[in-house]
Amino acid sequence: MRPGASCGHLGRVEVRTSLNAKEHAVESTFTLTLWCPERAGIVHAVTSFLLERGSDIVEHQQFDDHLSGSFFLRTSFTCSRPETSLDDLSRDFSVIARDFAMEFQLSDDRQRRLLIMVSKFGHCLNDLLFRWRAGSLGADIAVVVSNHQDLRPMVEAAGLPFVHIPVTPETKPEAEGQLLRLVDEHQVDLVVLARYMQVLSNDLCVKLEGRAINIHHSLLPGFKGAKPYHQAYARGVKYVGATAHYVTPDLDEGPIIEQEVLRVDHAQGPQDLVTIGRDAEALALSRAVRWHCEHRVMLNDNRTIVFR
Repeated sequence: MRPGASCGHLGRVEVRTSLNAKEHAVESTFTLTLWCPERAGIVHAVTSFLLERGSDIVEHQQFDDHLSGSFFLRTSFTCSRPETSLDDLSRDFSVIARDFAMEFQLSDDRQRRLLIMVSKFGHCLNDLLFRWRAGSLGADIAVVVSNHQDLRPMVEAAGLPFVHIPVTPETKPEAEGQLLRLVDEHQVDLVVLARYMQVLSNDLCVKLEGRAINIHHSLLPGFKGAKPYHQAYARGVKYVGATAHYVTPDLDEGPIIEQEVLRVDHAQGPQDLVTIGRDAEALALSRAVRWHCEHRVMLNDNRTIVFR
């Protein structure tokens, strides 16, 4: 986790800067994300490193948090040298990282693999499946897990494996063990709780730290407990929304990645709010999944830096 931060200046530059005077064919795309204490020369060190390896920057974003003295960066670049590997880049960049006290991650452009968990509500799953088929999800769905059988036809119609893992208080440890085995078996990068109506154990939350996203049916903090939209209607709310956040042992208190809000008025009843709220849930969750898989989200204690 990163040191706490509260505000700062956000800068985004989308460019295609040629770092090599010669035209060349693009072979590989990589993304570098990093955090370090603020100091002069960070961007120069990064771009010089890429220049020396004949790379082209295709997108660059950075955030200076002046209150905490922290610096965050995300840059994507192409590399035409076929011999360049992720391991080589990471090893070479670690020299710079030591000089600037950086924490960094280098990633290639392979599709990240998802394990989606559902119960009986299918709207978020249906949206993720649609975006996956359309190629706009930014990830590959490996398997869908549910504690009920209701959504099996939807999953199997998409040509995906569906695994039924029933959960009771007595079988919960065994069920979570089976889930972790599926994560390993399918080489899963991210677990997505798409309205999965079971609370994960503290132990499982710790094992999936930074690798599990949940969708909450309101803006957090918000109406908790049963029938949140009915509570919202009774209070005469003017907005409904949803929150996508990382899963932590503190229920619904994980770092927030995305929130979606939609305006409502007095003419809309509880069921109308349910329908509108489901749209918000699907939008917030799909964005959070895509941004995570594109390495746009950086944890900063209980906050996130999101380079959209």
